[in-house]
Amino acid sequence: MKIETYYSHLNGWEWLEVRRPSFWDEIEKTIEAIDGESCRTKISKEKGMKGKRLYAPGALNNRFKEELENRNWHESRVSYWVTDDHKLIRESLTYEAKEQKLHYEAHGKTAISSYNQTDFVKDRVAIEVQFGKYSFVAYDLFVKHLAFYMGDKIDCGIEILPMKSMQSEMSSGPGYYEGALYDLVRQGRGVPAVPLVMVGVIP
Repeated sequence: MKIETYYSHLNGWEWLEVRRPSFWDEIEKTIEAIDGESCRTKISKEKGMKGKRLYAPGALNNRFKEELENRNWHESRVSYWVTDDHKLIRESLTYEAKEQKLHYEAHGKTAISSYNQTDFVKDRVAIEVQFGKYSFVAYDLFVKHLAFYMGDKIDCGIEILPMKSMQSEMSSGPGYYEGALYDLVRQGRGVPAVPLVMVGVIP
């Protein structure tokens, strides 16, 4: 596979070039190491594509996982607690998880355990590889990357997506670069408030 294009949001790519110059090379090599055609293993049952061999999201995700883990990128989780009182949430956003729980309970509220998980993190950079449902792309861009950035766990996020030309050879539902780019740009230049690089790939 290869990178067809990319978009730098809030100077995400420029930050990588200055602060983590080897990372972009790692990302390019990771993508180039994946044989997209070998992941064309799903036989469609959908009307209009019945019997057609399509790219399988699971197979693609597995190959990315292998390549990135070989380069020491690993999953990261951030645990926190939530409740139904927005004022208490605001007050405790910067607290450690244990302190959040105690804060809510001290005010008579039920504390609910939750967490954010990012697929791959290394040296304050997060990578999400998204070949799943289109709704997951927005969650990555506007929740996951932002949560890790606001929690001071990362300084830059990277989102890897198929281009429309590749997505059209997948079962219906996956997001794609051009659509995600539109969703990102229409929010305005400062939203989400985290440096990002959105990467569009093709076989």
